[in-house]
Amino acid sequence: MDNFINLMNGFSVAMQPMYLLYALGGVFIGTAIGVLPGIGPAMTIALLMPITYSLEPTAAIIVFAGIYYGGMYGGSTTSILLNTPGESASIVTALEGNKMAKAGRGAAALATAALGSFVAGTLATVLLSFLAPFVAEFAIQIGPVEYVALMLVAFLTVGALLGASALRGLASLALGLFIALIGVDALTGQQRYTFGNPFLADGIDVVLVAVGLFAVGEAMYVASRLRHGPVKVIPVTGGWTTWMKKDDWKRSWKPWLRGTFIGFPIGTIPAGGADVATFLSYAAERRLAKGKNKKQFGKGAIEGVAGPESANNAAAAGVLVPLLTLGIPTTATAAMMLVAFQRYQIQPGPLLFETQGALVWTLIASLYVGNLMLLILNLPLVGIWVKILQIPRPYLYAGILVFAGLGAFSLNFTPVDVGILLVVGVLGFFMRRYGYPIAPMVVGLILGPIFENQLRRSLAISQGDPTALIASPIAATIYVSLIVIFALSYWMKRRQRAMESERVSEDDPVDERMAR
Repeated sequence: MDNFINLMNGFSVAMQPMYLLYALGGVFIGTAIGVLPGIGPAMTIALLMPITYSLEPTAAIIVFAGIYYGGMYGGSTTSILLNTPGESASIVTALEGNKMAKAGRGAAALATAALGSFVAGTLATVLLSFLAPFVAEFAIQIGPVEYVALMLVAFLTVGALLGASALRGLASLALGLFIALIGVDALTGQQRYTFGNPFLADGIDVVLVAVGLFAVGEAMYVASRLRHGPVKVIPVTGGWTTWMKKDDWKRSWKPWLRGTFIGFPIGTIPAGGADVATFLSYAAERRLAKGKNKKQFGKGAIEGVAGPESANNAAAAGVLVPLLTLGIPTTATAAMMLVAFQRYQIQPGPLLFETQGALVWTLIASLYVGNLMLLILNLPLVGIWVKILQIPRPYLYAGILVFAGLGAFSLNFTPVDVGILLVVGVLGFFMRRYGYPIAPMVVGLILGPIFENQLRRSLAISQGDPTALIASPIAATIYVSLIVIFALSYWMKRRQRAMESERVSEDDPVDERMAR
């Protein structure tokens, strides 16, 4: 009952005209960014973070949450009309959605994707509203030893499970942890890894690294792989109210629900993120289809769009559970959300619901409002997003680089930050070029200082006895859960690879389609 009252109080704040405008701006920007190939919500949050410091914390978090949800919505448009997934989580949508578009049913594919995203996003937010406070109450019992265990789970799962190679993921994580150590040791006051450079004495700002990796590095990588020539977009005809027929509704509503309850639990654990959830949802729909509906898979089955899109958006809400209650990001976008909180001196974790309860419940209420706004933006206004797809790519990525440079300079108004931005950007380009995932590096950079502090506290309490790190029953349970997560993730990755090898032909590989 208390959670319901808190949620109503959150709505009373989120429904204020000014916050409604912030939410609308966030979902609009997020949708527009999600439509553009190769630009995701993580990059958008990284770019906008330096220029949102003038906003109050509640307004800024609402904007970022709107970008997060909007980016998930917008990815379906480019997947269906261009066969160009902007993120790995949109690959499955392209498999069936683009074939529907080529068969003249692109409108129905867009409609079921938008409605499925709305249904899944709303239901998953309901689950978030009532699950997160209970997780936070349990997490209050966690001490430094248990936090060390949780951090190790986050490091190993994010490092080993994000990306195609576990070794490359762990190498990326190690690089992030190294950068996190640069600066002055808070305990001894000694400089570490500064190489005598006074500009590094305060460490490297997380925002600089994030913008360099997600904006500069990603823009260089995507631009280097773009094809020349005009972009061919499949037209969408007819009014949006006539897009879905009675049979389309009948075939879509069950996949919407199934996708929700597949995506949300996978999002709450660091087991591969939304891309795994979408592949599992697609596999489930294909297995459950019967008769003529089953024969349409591979030729444009509407269930193959409805289920994965629902799983994608449900997983996005699930990711917020460990982020808000434990302060642990499991995706790149969640890592950027954590940075956004930290820039306002707010540390997500067990005490967040007590110390910043009003902000958290306003954020959750804004997710409900944002979902409704996104439904309106993605159905009647789909023509706008189709026009955005026609933006010349050189102008687009030149603008990204300009905004990145201005944002870096605005941090401390020194050219040194711009130089660091370029160095990190080039590093990010080569990491993407050679298959090193970006997210583990960012997670290591963000959680590294927290892990160091908790580890030192644990060893100080135990007087240097390392066995105390595994003696706690909760810590031991966490380590056992780590083994279970790895086993579960290994199984899901095998299923995903099997689906990819079956559905993606050698003549049109996923990486090539994502670069179009």
